Amino acid sequence: MSDQTLSELSALTITPPGSPRSKSKQHTEAYTQRRRKESETAFAVQKESLPSKFLNQPPDPLYYFEDGLRKIPPYNYTYNTFCKERWRGRTLLDIFVNEFRDRPEEYYKKAIEAGTVTIFRKKDGRHPTQEQLIYCGPDTIVNNGDMIAHTLHRHEPPVTDKPVEVVFEDESLIVINKPAGVPVHPAGRYNYNSVIEIMKHERNGVAPLPCNRLDRLTSGLMFCAKTPQAADDMMNQLRTRTIRKQYVARVTGEFPTEDITCSEPILSVSPKLGLNRVRANGKHASTLFRRLKYNKERDYSIVECHPFTGRTHQIRVHLQYLGYPISNDPIYCNRLVWGPGLGKGGEGDDEDIITRLGRMGKDQVADAVAYFDEMVKEYQEIKAHKLSGELCSVCEAPLYTDPGSHELGIFLHAKRYECEEGRWAYETKLPDWATVD
Repeated sequence: MSDQTLSELSALTITPPGSPRSKSKQHTEAYTQRRRKESETAFAVQKESLPSKFLNQPPDPLYYFEDGLRKIPPYNYTYNTFCKERWRGRTLLDIFVNEFRDRPEEYYKKAIEAGTVTIFRKKDGRHPTQEQLIYCGPDTIVNNGDMIAHTLHRHEPPVTDKPVEVVFEDESLIVINKPAGVPVHPAGRYNYNSVIEIMKHERNGVAPLPCNRLDRLTSGLMFCAKTPQAADDMMNQLRTRTIRKQYVARVTGEFPTEDITCSEPILSVSPKLGLNRVRANGKHASTLFRRLKYNKERDYSIVECHPFTGRTHQIRVHLQYLGYPISNDPIYCNRLVWGPGLGKGGEGDDEDIITRLGRMGKDQVADAVAYFDEMVKEYQEIKAHKLSGELCSVCEAPLYTDPGSHELGIFLHAKRYECEEGRWAYETKLPDWATVD
């Protein structure tokens, strides 16, 4: 069973005993256990039935460290997916060309002919087996129940070599200090370079269950459970308003000396790009900000942040709205996207912002100089400089230079979580950027 499936199952809402919905709790728990068992069984059967060449094996050694980065050698990775309803009756090439547009049609033709894109076809309701592998061509029709396999030579981006520091651990819970720039779960281009996989590697194959999430670029406190029940318990606590959360951020400009509470609602205007904005029709959100210090020479402030709600990018969006975005935020402090006002007060048309952000990518480092559409060309030139000019000898993919330290995270850190009842409190040390005078 995958770590993601466990996390999703453990996130099911559990009704407190004695509530009007307490009967539904028993059904929910029974359903959760049944689904967990079914998923484990299905995963095991599928894993046993596939040929070894289609089972993903990590490189050995998995990690190596160089120039302050955690790196992974390129490795073969197979994506296995069952036929979706909209794919039925379509050719294999048509599905890849129109559903997976990150590569050109010619690549998929060659991949199908080379057998790195292929089909497993089930028979008599059973799971696909090696004998049912179809040696298919671009015009092969995909049927209901088919499993499509696509094997890639995968190049994972490096991440910081800073360790996943353990703040506290007992028999059911691990509290960690997540390094900036490392995603929590495998996602996108990241797989083994994720918190879950790093901890799994360091703990003899035992994967922790994350109870809260931090953005990839954010550092700080995270809670990981050792059992599904412990995950349920901690997530139920974190969902209540009885947990005090304290973050620290480094923002542009001189933040006011008085405390400021921003209670503007937040709306996801582009889930695909991860873009959120203050909008009247958004969800309620509230954050208290308190200035800790101001560096006049470099014109930045260190600000303490207390989120009372948990909206996506809440602290980042509220700071931008107030006119003090996080100094190196690639989305909300990027003049290429927002113009000279950097979105203060909700300024900027949503469609224009989405277009610019989509053209440049949300990982581009914050830029304090260039802006507006005519500067996108300059951005593309900067991006081109990240290419090493070399191609992979195996898959001919363009190779990128290593990221700089300024590209591995933003100045936002989850410093402290505490229970209002005083039963527990956990705190990390401040990152270097928050202690510089």
